[in-house]
Amino acid sequence: MLQQRHIDIIKSLVPLLTETGPALTDHFYSRLFTHHPELKHIFNMSNQESGRQKAALFEAIAAYAQHIENVGALKSAVERIAHKHTSFNIQPEMYQIVGHHLTETLRELTGELFTAEIEEAWTAAYDFLASVFIQREGELYENRAKSQGGWRDSRPFVVSEKIKESELVTSFVLTPEDGKAVIDYVPGQYLGISVQPNDHPFTEIRQYSLSSKPNGQSYRISVKREKGMPDGLVSNYLHDHIEVGDTLAVNAPAGDFFFQDKQSPVVLISAGVGVTPMQSMLEYLSALNYEHDVYYLHACGSEQQHSFKQRTNELAMLNNWQTYTWYENHNEAKTLPENIYHGLVDLNDARLPYGQAHFYLCGPVAFMRFIKKQLLNMGVGAERIHYEVFGPHAEL
Repeated sequence: MLQQRHIDIIKSLVPLLTETGPALTDHFYSRLFTHHPELKHIFNMSNQESGRQKAALFEAIAAYAQHIENVGALKSAVERIAHKHTSFNIQPEMYQIVGHHLTETLRELTGELFTAEIEEAWTAAYDFLASVFIQREGELYENRAKSQGGWRDSRPFVVSEKIKESELVTSFVLTPEDGKAVIDYVPGQYLGISVQPNDHPFTEIRQYSLSSKPNGQSYRISVKREKGMPDGLVSNYLHDHIEVGDTLAVNAPAGDFFFQDKQSPVVLISAGVGVTPMQSMLEYLSALNYEHDVYYLHACGSEQQHSFKQRTNELAMLNNWQTYTWYENHNEAKTLPENIYHGLVDLNDARLPYGQAHFYLCGPVAFMRFIKKQLLNMGVGAERIHYEVFGPHAEL
């Protein structure tokens, strides 16, 4: 039971946690994987190498310590993390393992400063937060398992189509091996996919946005080939080695970024492979005969990297929607059609309903921060700006 004296002690630890910083998460993960190497099959080892996961863990610990008196302030973070955890099939017993190694990390790094009183408070605080996650993740698992076409754990899916969408992006249509129905999802959500690349010692789990509307029979993910390693380990494996007829282990759809019908105009803004959840929303809104205006803005390196270009234009013409496109590396000597621009996205080029619409953003973090700043300057309230970050979360 978390008591006021525990809360007071945890709040007093904030400066120490901040000072310890990255050393805490470096030590923790080293300790965790030494004692439990099997967890390397669950954690994203590419994010481990890049340091992104370590930074995300430290930020989460610091945020919890700062808001421990009002965990409700972390509600959106809890929801986001719980969805991500279910896409990794995280189970309650894993929280006990993580909690033990976090405690021992603090003991080893702070020495005599880690008194029995602090350990008691830390343990109570961790157990309380773990119970919040375990409860919410249990609800998500249970709801999906009970839904039409739902399942627990992973389920084998066969690649029924492999489609090259652009220079860098390829789509994979996944059909359940058992031929039965699949659970619906809300456009914007993602799938957790498990693979073990050739000559790689670990299973790797990645999340890929669903890029079509729900149909109850199959899913489509669209994967960008990442050029560098380690980030490109799984994407290159999928592009180069996974073919029609191959089987992938798939966890049920998850994600707290999705289309919310506010009965208002909708503006979808993406860059690069951030187009994937937006394509799902476009297909869904078209099938819904959405009665409000829809605007579609996309930026990418070149016309050759423009995924779903033809399909987007078909949907826009069918529904009389406005589209705007920016090519960063377009040949400036070539005349551009209407509503297609060269360079970075400038919202002044678009005629948008800033006072009424809800805006959905997806793409590199720097791009979304750039767009959000423009939107705020246009008078758009932050509550009408929704966004998705691929990989460990970052605030815009």
